[in-house]
Amino acid sequence: MFKHLKKDLPASIVVFFVALPLCLGIALASGAPLFSGLIAGIVGGIVVGAISGSNIGVSGPAAGLAAIVLVAIDQLGFQVFLSAVVIGGVIQIIFGVAKLGIIGYFFPSSVIRGMLTGIGIIIILKQIPHFLGDDDDPEGDFAFFQIDGENTFTEIVNAIGDPSLGPTIIGLISLAILILWSNVLSKKGRFFELVQGPLVAVVVGIIYYVVTQGTDFGITEQHLVSLSEDRNTAGLLTQFVTPDWSQAFTTPVLITAFTIALVASLETLLCVEATDKLDPEKRVTPTNRELLAQGAGNIVSGFIGGLPITQVIVRSSANIQSGGKTKTSAIVHGFLLIASVAAIPFLLQMIPLSVLAAVLFIVGYKLAKPSTFKAMYDGGWTQFVPFMVTVMGIVFMDLLKGLALGLIVGIIVVLYKSFKNSHFLHTENDDPTDGKVKMTLAEEVTFFNKGAILKELDSLPENSFLELDVRKTRYLDQDIIEILEDFAFKAKQRNIHIKLVSERGIVENPPSYIEFFKLRPKLN
Repeated sequence: MFKHLKKDLPASIVVFFVALPLCLGIALASGAPLFSGLIAGIVGGIVVGAISGSNIGVSGPAAGLAAIVLVAIDQLGFQVFLSAVVIGGVIQIIFGVAKLGIIGYFFPSSVIRGMLTGIGIIIILKQIPHFLGDDDDPEGDFAFFQIDGENTFTEIVNAIGDPSLGPTIIGLISLAILILWSNVLSKKGRFFELVQGPLVAVVVGIIYYVVTQGTDFGITEQHLVSLSEDRNTAGLLTQFVTPDWSQAFTTPVLITAFTIALVASLETLLCVEATDKLDPEKRVTPTNRELLAQGAGNIVSGFIGGLPITQVIVRSSANIQSGGKTKTSAIVHGFLLIASVAAIPFLLQMIPLSVLAAVLFIVGYKLAKPSTFKAMYDGGWTQFVPFMVTVMGIVFMDLLKGLALGLIVGIIVVLYKSFKNSHFLHTENDDPTDGKVKMTLAEEVTFFNKGAILKELDSLPENSFLELDVRKTRYLDQDIIEILEDFAFKAKQRNIHIKLVSERGIVENPPSYIEFFKLRPKLN
């Protein structure tokens, strides 16, 4: 576990700086106390990180749950809501025991890649206002229609129209440091490998804030990280809240708990699938164990006043891109959150948000590289269409709706390909007019293929010769057998001769397809 400490420690620092504003921003977007977001980040790092089988995944509060949490807190109150978080964790453990972790594997890779790319684009778009000093919308609000009444693009237009000088200057300096560090300095020596660019950018940002205070180039408090609504950090670690169990087993609480468990599990499993694809070592995360870890994390988080937890792609991808190798980086980032909140909260509140925006620009770009679009386009329309639908859905709606749209389109593509690939139809020789046609059925032919097969059979001309080859077919739906039975009657009327080829031999104009396939060994 500690073999890769020299890579995991620098990665954990990067994840910490990415996680800090997201924990706070997601709490704000969820209508919850800001400290509850930090609790979720700490528990996600330490508790989930310790139990999880994922080497590079990082857990914490998730933007995808913000809308659910906002409504639930409004209906139930925060402390009653916490009881729903705990019960949701128990349900996730049940999911893990029931081995429901395979659900994520049913999402097409085109949709998973679309999710990664869409999140990368939305990270960049959402950070542009923060980069320019417009911080009306909190970090962590990734929905197209924002909680401040704006949308992603109007927020960008407003920020470009009225940028704040100080945040923009230090944002540009930070971005230049990150690019220089990543592309040039990291190859110049061991020091530049151990000391990561984001840490340098944050330190420079704090120095800039201190030095320029009171000048035209300065940064006001509203453009800095805030650990509490009034920026008062005294006794921050004493602000733990416990659940109110008085309504724990009422219908509204149980519905909320199940919703949290279901959505958090789905987000986690999709993130696991995505991070495994990003992992340079191509390790495979045990998904059922991940559900157990997430459930345990939500139980602990709910008990001490934290938001619901999932594995999250932004922090996970930042971890991977920063060279994280094992779960140590996720665990250490949790301890860094505790240490920073306990020991140096005043220093954290000197970090300009535009510096963190620059860090997230790099994360977003690496998720949404132009080469990804080219690779998906080169893969053909069956890959590109679900990919683009997922990307556009995430950018113009939100993560869950974008995924749902992508999955629906992916299923339609699969059904279409199944419709097209149920059989192969070709002429027996080079003369297309001799009436000899051969149809070879695929290994599995289901009712989805009815339309394609019916169309081909009905298009056969009178007085033709059909060879129907079922030697490779191992599953033939009853609907298809009935179609063949009906066609046998039509074939007699149209003088179409049928030769049925199977592993049992050749049968000319079989009298009953139903009886033939009933007797056929190994079929169905």
